[in-house]
Amino acid sequence: MLKCRTVWRKLAPLAKCSSTLCRQNVRRTGLNNGRTPVSVPAGRMSTGPVGGGGDNLKYALLVGAVSAGGLIYAVVTMKSDQSRYQKRMEELSTRPQKTSTTEQTQSEPPAVPEDQPAVTPLIEEPSSPVDIEAPKEETAPETTDTPPADEPVVEGSPEEAPAASAAVPVVEEEPLVSSEPPPSELSEPPPTELSEPPPTELSEPPPSELSEPPPSELSEPPPSELSEPPPVVESVVLAEPEAAEPPAAEPPEPQPEVLVESVVDSTPVSLKLPSHAPYLLIGGGTASFAAARSIRARDPGAKVLIVTDEPDLPYMRPPLSKELWFSDDPAVTDTLRFKQWNGKERSIYFQPPSFYIRPEDLEGAENGGVAVLNNKKVVYMDVRGNKVKLDDDTEISYDKCLIATGGIPRNLQVIERAGEDVMKKTTLFRKIEDFKSLDKVSRNVKSVTIIGGGFLGSELACALGRRSTESGLEVIQMFPEKGNMGKVLPEYLSNWTTEKVKTEGVKVLTEALVKSVNCKDDKLEITLKDGRVVTTDHIVAAVGLEPNVDLAKSAGLEVDSDFGGYRVNAELQARSNIWVAGDAACFYDIRLGRRRVEHHDHAVVSGRLAGENMTGASKPYWHQSMFWSDLGPDVGYEAIGIVDSSLPTVGVFAKATAKDTPKAATEKSGTGIRSESETEDTAVSPVASGTPSPAAEHKDDFGKGVIFYLRDKVVVGIILWNVFNRMPIARKIIKDGEEHADLNEVAKLFNIHED
Repeated sequence: MLKCRTVWRKLAPLAKCSSTLCRQNVRRTGLNNGRTPVSVPAGRMSTGPVGGGGDNLKYALLVGAVSAGGLIYAVVTMKSDQSRYQKRMEELSTRPQKTSTTEQTQSEPPAVPEDQPAVTPLIEEPSSPVDIEAPKEETAPETTDTPPADEPVVEGSPEEAPAASAAVPVVEEEPLVSSEPPPSELSEPPPTELSEPPPTELSEPPPSELSEPPPSELSEPPPSELSEPPPVVESVVLAEPEAAEPPAAEPPEPQPEVLVESVVDSTPVSLKLPSHAPYLLIGGGTASFAAARSIRARDPGAKVLIVTDEPDLPYMRPPLSKELWFSDDPAVTDTLRFKQWNGKERSIYFQPPSFYIRPEDLEGAENGGVAVLNNKKVVYMDVRGNKVKLDDDTEISYDKCLIATGGIPRNLQVIERAGEDVMKKTTLFRKIEDFKSLDKVSRNVKSVTIIGGGFLGSELACALGRRSTESGLEVIQMFPEKGNMGKVLPEYLSNWTTEKVKTEGVKVLTEALVKSVNCKDDKLEITLKDGRVVTTDHIVAAVGLEPNVDLAKSAGLEVDSDFGGYRVNAELQARSNIWVAGDAACFYDIRLGRRRVEHHDHAVVSGRLAGENMTGASKPYWHQSMFWSDLGPDVGYEAIGIVDSSLPTVGVFAKATAKDTPKAATEKSGTGIRSESETEDTAVSPVASGTPSPAAEHKDDFGKGVIFYLRDKVVVGIILWNVFNRMPIARKIIKDGEEHADLNEVAKLFNIHED
């Protein structure tokens, strides 16, 4: 190329000069032709053979030389490129042979039978890092005659892992392996080598293990293993947790079968979880179960997945603080069964385990079903991608989702700051495990203090107070109000209730504000702000419930600043395909405004309505939920609407009779929703007895009645005190929202004056 360029530089002036002369001759010839006669032949540039003209000859030679040089250069260049290409291809084609020859030299066994081909397993321990990298680079071009590097993953038993740790990373990191393993893998190693192989066999298995077995061995495995090379391929899949298929391969030998089972047992639980659920319910409480039943009722083929962080199937919570404490069964903490006041026995679980299907079977269920995923917590919610992430990083997508996460029991800050010793002796009552724990504690200690004067605190105080008469347990209840349920009941009824709780064997401390809690000599010292000191063995904190809104941030859902909980519309909808029900829902009541309710009846009704709306019902939530509570053997009440002691109240009372008790009411109606003592004599009213006790004298004053709660002279809440099975009337009064001139006449609708 350089020579051509030099020649061109030298000849370029000559070519330019020659071309100039040619043009001048042509121009001169044209002019002469115009002046010469027609008979005279015109002059033209000669391009003939040698001797035709000096300048023209030089020009022709120059053009020919340039063309010939260019052609020669092109031919030489192409030949050199083709030669280099062939040499490169020959070099590449000879590399695998060199590598294979080197590996055979390094790993060849001492003796190989002549009738069996020698193979080169790549799992043996390398002598240097270079030996590890060489097979990695040249894995792709290897033929199927050479065993792939990751085949020993299947042959090696769990005991081989420590000895072959150096080769394991090489096997895992190789992405390119032959998909057709040699038939030698069909043979089974001796059981003795699987159970306890010598060190030499771990790094270099004998040729008999890798060689092709006789036909008799090939005929023993099931047909699934006799297909092309599936035994090795499926076994490799079993060895990798990402795509385990337990029933894929079970070798006929007993020892390898144990190996396969151990691999299946070590499969991560996440592989058994459904990746998609058309209906995903977060939370395993009453609202979730009610929604699941409602969804299945409207869509019989629906596939519903309930995810809960509790180990139990969906259950009802009210018996944990009511009926279970009055059971005669010493094994009630195990059976979790109780007798209702109508004599019927039932479990706190809504349905037995046979009602549900396994989560891993949900996606393939032809007729759908309800599956419960226990001990899993949803920690992140991607509302745009319609998927959630569990605490083990498992992701589950959904079409429609219900959030029914309930609430978390509150605790006192003074207890939280007191340290671990105090927290270990404190129970936050909410779940089945809390009931079992408190039941065990109450049988082994001498004193229990309940902090809180609301529904839960008063129910537990009465339940444990009954146990104090049998075991000598000291039960103390303290709260900052002037009487039990002082935030709900009018002051006069709250004071009467406090006296009633005392008759159950409970020591009540009113207007008690906890200042500090300390642990001394394995006892808890509770110091009140007024200087009083209470010594106890155990504390039960029943100071309210905090709605669980942990998913609000990741899901971008709004939390109500006044009542807490997720803000939803009248259809319990937070977003286009997300609903909220139960304690965590702050809903809009079309009659009473925005509210949040923490009661069993609300969880049932809101969950049922949310399930209907998830299947396209589009119904508003207008139901006025009720709640109930029992204090001791002969006092029970039901409430509906807004019951707040700060509101004006009007109470209408009458004398109670023997049928005005929770037990009598449940026996008559056939339902058993209230907690009551199992003793028969407690059902008899003091009115029927001849000599009432001092507490019974109060009972004569407030034996049974109706308490109306007013706001702007309109009834917004009603408590039925020892009046049962009249809740539809109370619900209608609140729904009408009318102003009543004489509530005594309205009270007659409840038939409280009937004997």
